Amino acid sequence: MNYKIIGRIIAEILWIEAIFMFPGLVISFYYNELVAARAFGISELIILAVSGAFYWITRKAKRMLYAKEGFVCVGLAWLVMSILGCLPFYISREIPRYIDCLFEMVSGFTTTGASIVPDVEKLSKGILYWRSFSHWIGGMGVLVFLLALAPPDGNKGGFSMHLLRAESPGPSVGKIVPKMRQTAMILYVMYIVLTILDVIFLAIGGMPLFEAFCHAFGTAGTGGFGVKGDSYASYSPYLQNVTTIFMILFGVNFTCYYLLLMKQFKSVFTDEEIRLYFGIIIGSTALIAINIRNQYETIEETIRHAAFQVASIITTTGYCTTDFDRWPAFSKTIILMLMVIGACAGSTGGGLKCSRFLLLTKGLRRNIHYVLKPHQVQVVRINKRTVGENVLANTNAYLSAYILIIMTSVLVLSLDNFSVEANLSAVLATFNNIGPGLAEVGPTCNFAGYGVLSKLVMILGMLLGRLEIFPILILFSPSTWK
Repeated sequence: MNYKIIGRIIAEILWIEAIFMFPGLVISFYYNELVAARAFGISELIILAVSGAFYWITRKAKRMLYAKEGFVCVGLAWLVMSILGCLPFYISREIPRYIDCLFEMVSGFTTTGASIVPDVEKLSKGILYWRSFSHWIGGMGVLVFLLALAPPDGNKGGFSMHLLRAESPGPSVGKIVPKMRQTAMILYVMYIVLTILDVIFLAIGGMPLFEAFCHAFGTAGTGGFGVKGDSYASYSPYLQNVTTIFMILFGVNFTCYYLLLMKQFKSVFTDEEIRLYFGIIIGSTALIAINIRNQYETIEETIRHAAFQVASIITTTGYCTTDFDRWPAFSKTIILMLMVIGACAGSTGGGLKCSRFLLLTKGLRRNIHYVLKPHQVQVVRINKRTVGENVLANTNAYLSAYILIIMTSVLVLSLDNFSVEANLSAVLATFNNIGPGLAEVGPTCNFAGYGVLSKLVMILGMLLGRLEIFPILILFSPSTWK
């Protein structure tokens, strides 16, 4: 185990975190929020001190990284980044308890959007910025950002590839272009451009610029932290429709945008995952709109709320325009199913991912055919390409871990005596990085009522969901450290 390179990367990540936190200090001074400004200042000093200590200890580190170190590095980096990133919340006392601060910060970085804050509008502007911007950091991944900035290092030990594979969502990760650093740069350029476009369209609709940036950060990272207690309910239909479109766009595999830029339109339009993704969105919106038609005055309002919530849940963003907990059981069941399916692989969304759903259904069909015709060779193909047996095995292992973690988490949360609907939806909402659940954790409620143990379980669940389970499992596995 190359401990020094792990420490060196953590030092670099903390340095980046301190830079990203600095605008919170500036915003706090601009709005004369001196308590928040002091909290940001102290937090910056602590983070820079820890980063400096890691730099000093690992100053002779060799830039060699293999698969095991890559997973450990990613899991450990996200933990340290969350533990120190929540300091402004705690030092300012805007969130009094540290466990709640940590819950809020992990929810931000993992783009979950589940909150313990009862009245978000009382938070200072600097804190609101940091909550929302944490979504933007976690959406594409801070290590991907680090790779985009890092100097070229050749292929020493697969350094870049191991980090990208450990942090990026999806059953498999590949390069857009031959160099990993160029791949990371392309991803972030597209990410930044889409975010800026979102800000522009929101500002055109009359949203104040500060709110436009905060909501664009949440939309880009498919997070869901807002600046108002009612999320998007009080905004105009235009702003709701704009956000619906951008949530869907950020749920698409970013490789597809690169292919569009390269004018490979056929590759995008025939992509099975993209077709499944948009098919689920259109079908779910239609079914929910029919089911909730009598709850709204016009057809336009019905379709708008249905489309917004479908886009918000399948992309795991978590914004709300209405209290969908009041919808009929049929619509709420669709919402729960969308929580599990999630967005596309290679997007900023969470969940099981449409690509895994495709692999699981095609693998099931192959097994049925094998029972009927055991001597016939059966292969699984996605986009006319044969899927390797290792990918199918990893997908099945992921599903097994997914089910086991959810069952265990629901069991632990049941100790707090919330309803079964609340506990199940809370676990699905946190593990799939969505945000709001149903019943006691619905769109108009929060997660503050759960005890410390339940919050720790949900914190771990958010990290497991964002990092695709294995980096965290490997981090806490005793065999890793032998």
